[in-house]
Amino acid sequence: MGEPNPVLTVVADGDVRVVTLNRPERLNGVPEELHQRLAEVWRELAADPKARAVVLTGAGRAFSAGGDFDHLRRHHTDPDLRERSIRLDRAIQTEMIRFPLPVVAAVNGPAVGLGCSLALGCDLVLMAEDAYLADPHVSVGLVAGDGGVSLWPLLTSLLRVKEYLFTGDRIPAATAVELGLANRTVPAADLQREALALAGRLAAQPAEALRATKAALAVLVEQVSRGAMEAALMAERATMTSPDHIRIIDELASGARRRSTPPSAGPAATAAGKD
Repeated sequence: MGEPNPVLTVVADGDVRVVTLNRPERLNGVPEELHQRLAEVWRELAADPKARAVVLTGAGRAFSAGGDFDHLRRHHTDPDLRERSIRLDRAIQTEMIRFPLPVVAAVNGPAVGLGCSLALGCDLVLMAEDAYLADPHVSVGLVAGDGGVSLWPLLTSLLRVKEYLFTGDRIPAATAVELGLANRTVPAADLQREALALAGRLAAQPAEALRATKAALAVLVEQVSRGAMEAALMAERATMTSPDHIRIIDELASGARRRSTPPSAGPAATAAGKD
């Protein structure tokens, strides 16, 4: 028997596996349990002999709103959790880079913070026309150790990376395509179908050639990004207990409670006010 309400689901659609972040009531904000599953699922999928491609998406109206407020606040006083989170961030990035099968992101709504990094860590990115990306780590007093610093410069210009990481501004779907952060936009109603069709097309390609091509590209990505990844991870760990971060997260959590909304998506709350 599986979990009654798993935080992450994997469903087979022929030789495509659909991985869904499954906390729609929290905009798929990431607590420790989901953080752990995001580090584990790639090896599980790689060991599936019938899987040929993957679609990654979110349940409900968000792809993922990033770090869960409660989870972020626990880092302030729990050094063991800080170490675990850094290890998981490293594992997620490394496992996605080395994952042998093609992965299509179906960005069905906001992809913020870690959610943005998950989307951009995929091989191809389809975005609903009303979706957006944002990485407001800096805006909440953190360094973007989970992929913003190490991955974004491989996809777009360093000037634009600095603009969006420094400000935390939203990147609408059409702008993401212009910047090279997404492949194309799709009407929201068609997103799942289009993502499955694209994944199915990749699954039908000669498997050995596709895997070897992806593996060769992964060597490039790791060689270019490894130093920046480690520097950013260490800096993120240090800023988890910074006065700015503690103050901002406490203020955001208090504001969420006053509005009687679930305190679920730490960085998303900051990004929500940015265009």
